[in-house]
Parts: sequence; structure tokens; C-alpha cells
Amino acid sequence: MTEETPTLHADHRELLSDLYGIVSDYPSTDPESALAVLADDAAEALGRATPEGRREWTGYTILLHATCWYVSTRIFSKSLFAAYTRALDGFRAQLDRASCTCPDGAHPADLDSEYQVEAGVSMLTEAGRAAFAEDHGLDGEELAAFDCEGFLADLADEALGRLYEAYQKLFGSMDVSHLDAQFVRDDGRLDVVAMQKAISRGWEDNTGPVALWSARRWLTGQVRDEERIGLFLCLWMGMAQSFGGLPPSYARDLAAALATIDLDVSCEHPQHPWSTVGDTARSRYRAVVHLYAPDDHPDTPVPAEFSDRELWECPVQYAELARKALHDLKGWRTMYGDDGDDGEDREGSL
Repeated sequence: MTEETPTLHADHRELLSDLYGIVSDYPSTDPESALAVLADDAAEALGRATPEGRREWTGYTILLHATCWYVSTRIFSKSLFAAYTRALDGFRAQLDRASCTCPDGAHPADLDSEYQVEAGVSMLTEAGRAAFAEDHGLDGEELAAFDCEGFLADLADEALGRLYEAYQKLFGSMDVSHLDAQFVRDDGRLDVVAMQKAISRGWEDNTGPVALWSARRWLTGQVRDEERIGLFLCLWMGMAQSFGGLPPSYARDLAAALATIDLDVSCEHPQHPWSTVGDTARSRYRAVVHLYAPDDHPDTPVPAEFSDRELWECPVQYAELARKALHDLKGWRTMYGDDGDDGEDREGSL
């Protein structure tokens, strides 16, 4: 390579390598630390209203957009969400979409994350821009399109929208009221069989919402005696079969429902029905639907000697189920960095 050949600075080559690994989902460095530094550097660049600084605004806006999906789906950090949002809000405030005079189709389009990382890092310096243009055969107008405020405003808005949606799903308040129509009959009784069918559609991401709806219903006290074990098992199964774990937006109400169960109980029963069901989702489903609609679902894994309603309603069985659910909940809270604080979070503008 000759001196005349444009190239990236060593620090930017390292940044490119680190970010490329992250967006490819094969990080070679700690993603949370690397992306926190990126957000901080982007925020710092906002204070440089020079030609060089504005060039950096382009690069950092593209990089924040390229990596926001990783923040949204791989890293469960409120502080990182807030850092990204502050930086993107700052850039967005400086961008005037109406200033765009580009002809239709002139903006870079259909950019995958890897290409955006290369483009974003390259846009930070003149040498990087020259190397990028040479590598991708871009003329002056095509390269200048990356600096268009309309283009950059679109990227910032899209990234902010994705971050907000993900933050609400992870840490906000989930609305599952639409399930009322599916799970409550006209006479006010719960349709436990319908709830079980929803849980069984795991590929539709139904386990978590059913668990949350069950927890909220439980906490209202609007539960008939005969519905109690069915509702609690729907809560329990919704948790047990949410294999990726449920975020704090679910965990708060789940924890509150589980806290109503007395764990300091005892009985003389040698065994309880749920311990005979087995560990498969199918066997659990069969046990519950048989309990609530035996004529329609005659098959059950629960032996006849353990099918008495008294055994189903034993406080010790509730306690055994609650302990398992609380153990799962503790692991999820550790994974999500949740301290169990139920107060409304107001960090950043999320």
C-alpha cells in the first residue's frame, strides 16, 4: 500500500473490526462496553459544530442506527438504552429533513448492518471517506448522499423508534387487556381451556402474555374457587415454558402474584397431582384441560389416585409450584440486571 492510497486510521480499523463482530452477532470484544463507548463518543461529537464535527455526525448517526438492533435485542441495559437515546435525540435535533434536495432514489438504500458499520466508520474521517468511495466505486454525489440531513434524520428516527419499542417491551408496562375477550366468558367465568390453547401456541410468543394476564387476574381477586388452580397453573406454565426468560415488564406482576402464596405450609399427602404430570408441555396441557373439560379432553397423565380436587388445591402444591417459579424469576432478574424496583423508570427520554 502506497502513501497515496487512502486508508483508515489504526483506531478506526479496530473500531470497524469490533463493531462488525457485534452486528454479525460474533463479538470479539465486550459488546456492552464497546457500544457504551460508541454512544459516548457520538454524544461528544455533538459538541463539535465544525466541518470535521459535522462529518463525524454522519458517521455516528449511521453507526448508532447500525447497532441499535443489538442494543434492543441482545443487551438488557437501561443505561445503554438511555445513552443511545440521548445521542440520537441530539443528532436528530440538528438535522433538518426539509433541507434535503436529493432526487428520488439518491439516498443510500437497503443497507445491511455490516455495510452500515463500514460506511459509518469510514465517514468519520476524510481519509476513511476516500477509501470507502474507492472500495465501493462511489462518485462524489453518491458519497455526498450519506451526509444528506434527510437521509440521516430517517436513520435517527428509525433507530429511536426501535429503541423505544424494545425498551417498553423490556422495562415498560405491557398491555395484555386484549386477552380478556379470549379468556373470560360472557358469564364472567374463566375459559381455562382457551388459556391452555394459547400457551400451547408457543411459536406465536403467547406464553409470556398468558402468564402476565394470569398474574394480573390473580391479583384482582376475581377468581372463583374452582378456577383458582387452573389460573395459577396457566401463570406457572406461561413462566416455565418461556424458554428465553421474561423481562422486567412481565416480572413485576409475576413476582407480586407469587408473593401471595404461603411458602411456609405442610401437609400429610404423599404426593400431589402436578408432580405426576411430567415435564413436557404436552403432558401439562393434557392435565389441565382434562381438569376443566374432562368430557372433551378425557386423556390425562394424572393417575386416578391423585386426581381428587382436594389434592389439586393443597396449599403445599401451590407452595411447590411457587418456589420453582420464584427460582426462575430470580434468574431472569439477574439476566436483565433488574433490581426488582417497581417504580417507574425515567432514565433518559425513554
